[in-house]
Amino acid sequence: MKIRTSEYVVREVFFSLRRNSWMAFASIGTVAVSLFIFGMFLIIVMNMNKMVDALESQVEISVYLKDETTQQQRSQVEARIRGIQGIERVTFVDKETAMTRFKERLGDQQFLLDALGEANPLPDSFEVVVRQPDMVKTAAAAIAALDGVETAKYGQDVVEHLFDITRLVRLFGVALMALLAGATLFIISNTIRLTVIARRKEIAIMKYVGATDWFIRWPFLLEGIVLGFFGSILAFVALRLTYGMITAKVYDTLAFFPLIPLYPFLYYVGLVLLLCGMIIGALGSTISLKRLLKA
Repeated sequence: MKIRTSEYVVREVFFSLRRNSWMAFASIGTVAVSLFIFGMFLIIVMNMNKMVDALESQVEISVYLKDETTQQQRSQVEARIRGIQGIERVTFVDKETAMTRFKERLGDQQFLLDALGEANPLPDSFEVVVRQPDMVKTAAAAIAALDGVETAKYGQDVVEHLFDITRLVRLFGVALMALLAGATLFIISNTIRLTVIARRKEIAIMKYVGATDWFIRWPFLLEGIVLGFFGSILAFVALRLTYGMITAKVYDTLAFFPLIPLYPFLYYVGLVLLLCGMIIGALGSTISLKRLLKA
């Protein structure tokens, strides 16, 4: 694009935004709200994924032995567990130790165990740690099949439920973002259409004297990109303030909670929002000019 043409395009964009200032503000506001909601859903999903990864890395297999298991059988089970690929550590926990831990977890509610008297219904068990989280499922299945093992459990229910929630949030976020993107496209295209209508005679003359479609299209296309750009900037500022307050609150109360740090994570999210805003703005302009340039 030549320098003179560039000056013309920038000047027309400035005059158009000033002429339709209220519609421009409405477009920028709609883009900002849409991208803010999209950014929040993106942050929530990515933090939930990190939480799942953190839980998976801490997953421990609890192997409960049958009551009739002898000392020799227990040693054989331990040896076989250690022989399974991917096992990092095996720790034996006798039923007395298990009962002591259970009472500690109950705290002030230990009286609930008074009805048991001296009986101890808890079984002997092994605590098994694997090297990699993705080995937990296969290792637990192999251990559960050993003679003398009653059952082998790990936190699969918690992890699977978190995955289900993450998928649900992601699907809901995509559906909501699609609706908001449609509304944004509608408002931006109408903003550009007002400019087109105000200048339709001028545009007709330009086409009559031989102006190309791209020469006519550039000011409107740039106007849509500018609207999307400023909307995405507002969304990023609001997202930065919101996520900053959330992280500060969480770190004050739950210092070890697996939350993604503010930097540089939010800059990547901001870049995504910026690209989305400019693309939506360009699409809105394209839609509004489609009929005009066909005429």
